[in-house]
Amino acid sequence: MNVWLLLSAAVVIAAIASVRIAHRTGLPSLLIYLGLGLFLGQSGLGGVHFENAQLAQQLGLVALAVILAEGGLTTNWSHVRDAVPAALVLATAGIAASIGAMAVAVHALLGLDWRLALLLGAILASTDAAAVFSVLRRLPLPPRLAGILEAESGFNDAPTVIVVMMLSEAAAGAPSMGGTLLETISELAIGSAIGLAVGPAGVYALRRVALPASGLYPIAVLALAFVAYSGAALLHGSGFLAVYVATLVLGNARLPHRAATRGFAEGAAWLAQIGLFVMLGMLATLAELPQVLVPALVAGLVLVLFARPVSVVVSAVLVRLLRIGVLSWREQVFLSWAGLRGAVPIVLATIPWAAGMPGAKGLFNDVFVIVVVFTIVQGPTLQYLARLLGVSAEGEARDLDVESAPLEELNADLLQVRIPPGSLMHGVEIFELRLPANTMVTLVVRKGRSFVPTDSTQLMAEDQLLVVTTAAQRETVERRLRAVSRRGKLAGWYGERGA
Repeated sequence: MNVWLLLSAAVVIAAIASVRIAHRTGLPSLLIYLGLGLFLGQSGLGGVHFENAQLAQQLGLVALAVILAEGGLTTNWSHVRDAVPAALVLATAGIAASIGAMAVAVHALLGLDWRLALLLGAILASTDAAAVFSVLRRLPLPPRLAGILEAESGFNDAPTVIVVMMLSEAAAGAPSMGGTLLETISELAIGSAIGLAVGPAGVYALRRVALPASGLYPIAVLALAFVAYSGAALLHGSGFLAVYVATLVLGNARLPHRAATRGFAEGAAWLAQIGLFVMLGMLATLAELPQVLVPALVAGLVLVLFARPVSVVVSAVLVRLLRIGVLSWREQVFLSWAGLRGAVPIVLATIPWAAGMPGAKGLFNDVFVIVVVFTIVQGPTLQYLARLLGVSAEGEARDLDVESAPLEELNADLLQVRIPPGSLMHGVEIFELRLPANTMVTLVVRKGRSFVPTDSTQLMAEDQLLVVTTAAQRETVERRLRAVSRRGKLAGWYGERGA
């Protein structure tokens, strides 16, 4: 046991160190984790024998639930709210268009039978939340475009998992289109209902139960995420959609120790990603991959140059027809190229393999090669493509990061506020913040030096503030601080309310 613990810790430390390399190159770190798995597997120097597709599937689905929970908790609803309708169209009609286009193309080009062709299309239809979050959150994109990509990657796992499972479990041939559609709608509806029940209920409970230690709040939130996941699964609903919806509600509520909760969720998601990708790398057989290189590259080119663009164009047409927005051709091109694949397709490829479906191991190898090759191609080029298309937003200021610590006995809250670069709070004097009564800025930390401010103290970017207010006024104070950060001391005159 001690040897295995030592090896596991060494792998985690190596994976953490590799994040720096991935950050510099613009590649998702999943590639390095997959490489570690191949190195440790039976084809590499590690020689670890692991071929249990059913175990890999179960562990993979749990890891994806953790990753989706982190995605929901760290997604800013105010940034993605306007993008959600378009993202939902991409995650439903866009998925259907992608599956159909991919199936027709690989059936014609590679000679796959229709069931395998549909399976390959469904497995590759979903963009990966971990890959999208790790790459796109470093890109200076307009909030609406970034919101579409983030929300799509959170929502589109659910329908693809449903379709892949139905195709894998069909006794003979593919299930009927009508049956697939009805079951998909039913599972998505149940998953949404469970998420919308667990999320607000969790917010209500955590706001009213004063836990004795701040470290219990992150654990409670993660437990609520799995209540949503398992509850939806037991009711034959989409656990992934339930997790994402519930954590989206929890992550955007005014909970105690919210920043600590998000930090804990990010750490848990990183650990889940490391374990997941290393396991999937160990599951692959390196000697078998060269045999599928050519068909995998053909399928990958079909996906990137045909199926994904078709899904984006179809979605853009529906978005316009439904009058929920307009996607310019530049945005459509970027959305087509930014549909990154990662762990989700590889995990989905274990489902038909675990079900004993003929040809499923070859399908897994195809998907593995496609994810590795096209992540290398797409990831580093996104920043340059955004600049080329003119869809980048280099001057976009980051929002305020506000953490609150409850002071239950005093019925007060202590807010810790960080002023980001580009904030219009820079240069504003404290009295110009016009904070509500019974609220005071008690301390300013600037370049490592702390001091007690006066009303005429000018705030600067990178300052950290400690603000004491009553519990009843906390939300009002946060809204006012965000409003000033976005529009300056005259925010109210511009109609900015910091919502």
